[in-house]
Amino acid sequence: MTGGPLLSKRAFLKGSAAAALGLSGLPLLARGAIAQAAPGKILSGCHWGVFYGKVADGRVTEFIPWEGDPSPSPQLPGVMDSIYSESRIRYPMVRRAWLEQGPGADPDGRGSGDFVRVSWDKAIELVAGEITRVRARYGQQAVFAGSYGWKSPGKLHNCQTLLRRMLNLTGSYTNSSGDYSTGAAQVILPYVSGSIEVYEQCTTWKNLAEHCELMVFWGCNPLNSSQISWQVADHGAWPGIAMMKAAKTKVLCIDPIRTETCKELNGEWLAPRPQTDVAMMLGIAHTLYTEKLHNQDFLDRYTNGFDKFLPYLLGKTDGTPKSADWAAGICGLPAETLRDLARRFAAKRTMLALGYSTQRQHHGEQIHWMLITLAAMLGQIGLPGGGYGLSYHYASGGAPTHTTPILKAIDDASGQASDGAAWLSQSGAVSIPVSRLVETLLNPGKTMQFNGHEITLPLIKLAYWAGGNPFSHQQDRNEMLRAWRRLDTFIVQDAQWTASARHADIVLPATTSYERNDIEQVGDYALSHIVPMKKIVDPVFEARSDFDIFAAIADKLGKGYAFTQGLSEMDWIRGIYESAKIESRAKGMEMPVFDVFWESNKPLEFPLGKEQADFVRHADFRADPLLNALGTASGKFELYSAAIEKYGYDDCPPHATWMEPVERLGGPTARYPLHVAANHPQMRLHSQLCGTVNRQSYAIAGREPCWMHPEDARARGLSDGDVVRVFNDRGQILAGLKITDDICRGVIRINEGGWFDPANAREIGSLCRYGDVNNLTTGLSTSKLAQGNCGHTGVAEVERFKGSLPPVVVFSQPA
Repeated sequence: MTGGPLLSKRAFLKGSAAAALGLSGLPLLARGAIAQAAPGKILSGCHWGVFYGKVADGRVTEFIPWEGDPSPSPQLPGVMDSIYSESRIRYPMVRRAWLEQGPGADPDGRGSGDFVRVSWDKAIELVAGEITRVRARYGQQAVFAGSYGWKSPGKLHNCQTLLRRMLNLTGSYTNSSGDYSTGAAQVILPYVSGSIEVYEQCTTWKNLAEHCELMVFWGCNPLNSSQISWQVADHGAWPGIAMMKAAKTKVLCIDPIRTETCKELNGEWLAPRPQTDVAMMLGIAHTLYTEKLHNQDFLDRYTNGFDKFLPYLLGKTDGTPKSADWAAGICGLPAETLRDLARRFAAKRTMLALGYSTQRQHHGEQIHWMLITLAAMLGQIGLPGGGYGLSYHYASGGAPTHTTPILKAIDDASGQASDGAAWLSQSGAVSIPVSRLVETLLNPGKTMQFNGHEITLPLIKLAYWAGGNPFSHQQDRNEMLRAWRRLDTFIVQDAQWTASARHADIVLPATTSYERNDIEQVGDYALSHIVPMKKIVDPVFEARSDFDIFAAIADKLGKGYAFTQGLSEMDWIRGIYESAKIESRAKGMEMPVFDVFWESNKPLEFPLGKEQADFVRHADFRADPLLNALGTASGKFELYSAAIEKYGYDDCPPHATWMEPVERLGGPTARYPLHVAANHPQMRLHSQLCGTVNRQSYAIAGREPCWMHPEDARARGLSDGDVVRVFNDRGQILAGLKITDDICRGVIRINEGGWFDPANAREIGSLCRYGDVNNLTTGLSTSKLAQGNCGHTGVAEVERFKGSLPPVVVFSQPA
């Protein structure tokens, strides 16, 4: 997690109290919305859904899924355990060397423990003093606001926004742009389709069930990754998949893994070599054109630049036709299979559903561009059940959007309008692409190309992370360790002793979502309810809410009132709700008063209209491409970009192009024989919940699992359950072997988000005892255009581990 949702203003339904007054012509609020819940159950919400907390003697005893959740996440036990797990940060702590010798002391010792407990007053004094010192000595840009935003949903306690709010009010800082989820796609797509699109609504599941004849899940697995949402999860993908199953829609899954979605829909499974999808798509496109199966009328009316792409497709520009035979030699599937796919795609109403993983690789910009080019050649964009979709796997994209007002969030005090998408904020003295921090730390003063502009990388001496785990989501862990030694100070504010917290100089214990109050909407796309995120228990040990921590730091820096505006937590929440209430009233509707909503202990439901349930992506554009022009230079789909051509980037041509990645399975530069698939985990949110009881359901020999095909295991003399060493030139990890035929030959799966646990924290390159896959992946950027991360680029080898197994210690309290 991943990035945030696209939010838009919509009307909200009328409350039942207003209905009793005889206000006609307005939809009724669901009666349950103002009913009292059973005694002892406290309503709240989290990334995993709406739930009730049961409390006895001041301690949570159970998290119970809300009865309106169509498919409650099995991860809830870990969510509850996050309050009490052994990895919980209990007190403000400072690394002894930093405390005794000052900023920058013994940077090699980060991660080796030896923390000193301090009072909250002392911790706040140290943080405020260090921010002041670094700004005065090195400049405002020397402070990096590193939070990534996935800690918790909620319109008040978004720690990414609150960190930036504190820093904006007291000075400035270096910010980051984009995200790790869609770093390449969200930069290339505005050139191609006119918006970032990866976080926008897809054609609905209902429409697909009624009209789609061939559903293609391309690196896309809704029944895993849609367990979680940026906001409170609605789990709308499960009834959506059920509708398609009932409709007996033909399903094709293109993936190195036989996914949960593929199994549920009895899908046909194709497994090309990882990172070769663009070549595969080109082979299909070549067949479409040479067999006259493409839709030239659609290309003429709705696209721009196909005539400039065509010479490349036919090989007139480089002497290499991108035929099915050519593509087969790269992707590993038979040429006849590719030709058959072209014919099937053209003959059926086909939806191409692409996952984010496909663009988290070297030259990742090309795959979304090529998929849209392929969809344009098919000519089904904007038709019911056809075209393409880019978020069916994310936060239940495809769940229809209800009629709602926008629930506005606290802002970052930058003066920019706030729509809840904190990751889009561009405040600060300087902004760098989010995955380029390591490069920045190692190369201050260097110039970097980014999306048609040149950035001078700033000197950064202090990094402040709140509710994020860069020692999980950043690639090439050992390069990161080298970079981190350039910092004077690393501050981490979190609830868990993640690897990032263990590598910090100052550690501040923050509450979980369940130890304070907030408010949020349900479903990034559905927006079906507003839910009160109620405090279930008082904070444990000395944890404080992110809002209170940043308010205290701001106060120490002379901006306390500016930060809080004199408002308490509940004042802010009430104001957020009342703002939405005013918006709904302006549209002729009425919401219950705040106290009725808050005390109801039930989510507040919104209506769903027929038009919303049948939404078709790009239908308006297809109906009238002039009136509903896309946000591109031509107002059409840009299959060739004159703007990108002018940039002259050697790693991002002006049309979709096959480019060899730095390494790939069977590729010309691969030094190791196995591709590493760093998939989204099934029982945690990235690295969240790795330090909880959920780990017991998947860990093998106490390590992160490594999936391997039986034939690959046999060739290495490995057995199911073995502890193996997985290694390449970048790093080495231990993992527990899981032998399965649900993965293709030549590929191993090690889920991203495992906590980094170096055997010797002072030694760069030391063996990771638990299994952090980003020891193996490359820190290279996707291209000069997007500077996105390449979390799915990496090859490695596997061998049985020999010797005494080192104990895993990352899930316990540090020294």
